[in-house]
Amino acid sequence: MNITFEPLLPLPWLLAILIPLGILVVATILLRLRGGLIRALAALFLALACFNPVLVNEQREPLTSIVAIVVDRSQSQTLGDRRADTDQALKAVQEKLAQLPQFETRIIEAGEPDANDNGLETRLFGPLARALLDVPPSRIGGAILITDGQVHDIPANTAALSFNAPVHALITGTPDEFDRRIHFNKAPRYGISGKPLEMSFTVVDEGKALGSPASVEIRVNGETVASVEAIVGQETTFTIDLPRAGVNIVELAMPAIPGEASSSNNHAIATVDGVRENLRVLLVSGEPHNGERTWRNLLKSDAAVDLVHFTILRPPEKFDGTPINELSLIVFPTKELFVDKVNEFDLIILDRYQHRDVLPLLYYDYIAQYVENGGALLIAAGPEYAGDMSIARTPLYSVLPAMPTGSVTEKAFYPRLTEVGKRHPVTRDLEGSDREPPLWSRWFRSIDITMPQGEVVMNAADDKPLLVLSRVGKGRVGMLMSDQGWLWARGFEGGGPYAALYRRLAHWLMKEPELEEEALNATGDGRSLVIKRQTMGDKPGMAIVTTPSGKELQVALERTQPGLFEARITPDEMGIFRIRNGDYETLAHVGPVNAPELTDSISTLKPLMPIATATGGSVSRLHAHADSPLQMPTITAVAAGRTASGNGWIGLQETADTRLKTVERLPLFTGFFALAALLLLFGTMWYREGR
Repeated sequence: MNITFEPLLPLPWLLAILIPLGILVVATILLRLRGGLIRALAALFLALACFNPVLVNEQREPLTSIVAIVVDRSQSQTLGDRRADTDQALKAVQEKLAQLPQFETRIIEAGEPDANDNGLETRLFGPLARALLDVPPSRIGGAILITDGQVHDIPANTAALSFNAPVHALITGTPDEFDRRIHFNKAPRYGISGKPLEMSFTVVDEGKALGSPASVEIRVNGETVASVEAIVGQETTFTIDLPRAGVNIVELAMPAIPGEASSSNNHAIATVDGVRENLRVLLVSGEPHNGERTWRNLLKSDAAVDLVHFTILRPPEKFDGTPINELSLIVFPTKELFVDKVNEFDLIILDRYQHRDVLPLLYYDYIAQYVENGGALLIAAGPEYAGDMSIARTPLYSVLPAMPTGSVTEKAFYPRLTEVGKRHPVTRDLEGSDREPPLWSRWFRSIDITMPQGEVVMNAADDKPLLVLSRVGKGRVGMLMSDQGWLWARGFEGGGPYAALYRRLAHWLMKEPELEEEALNATGDGRSLVIKRQTMGDKPGMAIVTTPSGKELQVALERTQPGLFEARITPDEMGIFRIRNGDYETLAHVGPVNAPELTDSISTLKPLMPIATATGGSVSRLHAHADSPLQMPTITAVAAGRTASGNGWIGLQETADTRLKTVERLPLFTGFFALAALLLLFGTMWYREGR
């Protein structure tokens, strides 16, 4: 209850009226004039009437204090019984606070990936601050964190908090937890395929030293290449050979130790892009022609290609009196190329080449053996392939996927993809292939072949084979049955995608992993896992995804284009995922390699202790040891500034804030009473002056 004033007139007006009146009253008193006291009382009553005093009686009710319960739902909370303990502790805290009507609870689920949290770290104080933005600091009674203690956004001091109230932490897990983890120290992003690559790793024991060395298995692309005994805490160096160009997955794996907190960090993964060192390509042109420059320019434009190019201008037995200064001074090194160093080439291209006794027949057998042992051969055929001097009439025929019929079709046609070609990585989605006719220029000649073996991916006129791809032994052979690809390069009738076609063809022959017909690839894209399955079939089936915790998920693959099926999932875990589909298997890592959420897995009190102590709160375990039952502290209310924790209990602040319910107003100097008092005083004053 209090008294307030509600003036009847604006204050300047009141002062303009009352100040002169007060001066006159004071003057009458100082001059000892009769009736001075009555005049003073009359002036006082007039001032009270003008200022209008009001007796106000407010009825208020106390407000509740807001208590935030922050529940850690991060990936480390899925280990062991932590999730069950978290749920049980949350229920117990809610029941205890329900018995204290002065507190109102707000439950904050934090740690799971969302728009504000990528899940790479355990962030609890950020969600806590956002959840209390609409609450005045004076109404916050405190915060209770249910977590394993691995929190990565702990404020450095209380000034960084948005409130001045105790912070308590209830720690899941047990004090005797231990964990062994492994991580890469040196993992280059790139390496040269077929060359040694040095890498290193360290095995770390957390919680307690296990003493025993760690047996680490080293795998490359899923195949075990070595096994080493690593000393815990010391860097271990090893060397591997990258088996292929493209993405190589290097995995470190060690067996789980009974009782350790987590086995998901017993694996480490690194992706190394294998780069071919100076791809060596041998291009032999049988005669000068327009298409020769197209092959040469394309191969020379690639800085990673070392090109050896020879053009056979005439057979060695030809003598026509050509001046010496017009003859080549470079002798065709047939023995060096096709006998001594043939296995050093990654690709051999025979461009409109015919047998004209430049190469002995035995050398063709060497080329065939080169292919059988894993080499790559491309035949860019012209009319000579159908003639009597065709290379199909040499020992090379054993690796050729098609024999000539002896005829050449001279007819305009649009090169078209076959049904197989629409799915094959070499020709799939070539620009312009989705139209009829295709949005590229015509060719005018193709070489007829019979009984092609392998995959016909492009057709010429009358649906005759134009591009044939075949596997022979460990190697690969490609046959392009036309010499008119240069029309695309010259822009005739708008040209065509010659660069993409030739480049893919060459890289498929050299076994580029991304161009395999049957392949399973998976990559981590932020928090998502992207699975890609290349296949020549129609139904690849389900992809089986094994998560870092060992759970298996079945993921449906959806067709995105012919021969390519994809799936994207957003798992609630980070780490190494194993993906299987039929006979194919691959690995992928989701999230950063050294994400804090995966680095430390054992529960701990240390990180939260400083902030809890500074706010008057506490940090306590829910389990005293591994076999003890859940122990919940007693929750009580304390006044602001008082001790908020003790042995077996935690305190939450009560707020002093209240809410106004009703207001009773009683004017003290208005109405008939005030009018009568004023009239009485004025009348008395006039009476006294009249005497």
